[in-house]
Amino acid sequence: MDPASAFAAFFLAAALLTITPGADTALVLRTAAVEGERSALLAGAGIVSGVLAWGLMAAFGIGGVLAVSELGYRVLQYAGAAYLGWLGLRLIRGALRPQAPSAGADPSPRPTGGWYWRGLLTNLLNPKVGLFYISLLPQFIPPGGSPLLYGTAFSAVHAGLGLVWFFGLTRALRLLAALLRRPPVMRSLDGATGALFFALGLGLALSRRD
Repeated sequence: MDPASAFAAFFLAAALLTITPGADTALVLRTAAVEGERSALLAGAGIVSGVLAWGLMAAFGIGGVLAVSELGYRVLQYAGAAYLGWLGLRLIRGALRPQAPSAGADPSPRPTGGWYWRGLLTNLLNPKVGLFYISLLPQFIPPGGSPLLYGTAFSAVHAGLGLVWFFGLTRALRLLAALLRRPPVMRSLDGATGALFFALGLGLALSRRD
């Protein structure tokens, strides 16, 4: 496989991986609908940073430790499960909490602090993402190609695709902003997303290493 074919094949695989629904997409969609476009873009930037970090670790060979270390995998697995469960319960609690009559009426933008880190942790604390990346990258490196060079380039491609995807999602939701910002709808979104995160965390905690 020549370099052009390698990049074309990886681009297609990375694009499919990017648009596949999961915790990352759910986090950005919920944040865009409830917290606003800026917060969603920060969460997306955090997720993309996680993707880039996994790719660089795989390129440098550091991520291989996760593939061979049972203890390292389990620690990351349970940390990720606990984080998703905490995030899910936090959203569910907010959805169930009684709101003041004026809630949702304030047009001022919500605080955006912390969303970058939530996106980053959502991605980094998922060992399945790490193992997938570690096993994915070598498949696209041409014979004799530098794993570090190609791994870094592939990571940049995947990160760029993620930025475009999350930007497109947040822009698309602007058309529904008036509907989504209604308090009952916001609380329903929080409850549904929280339940999804909690289920994903539980599934991660109970999952077996493939």
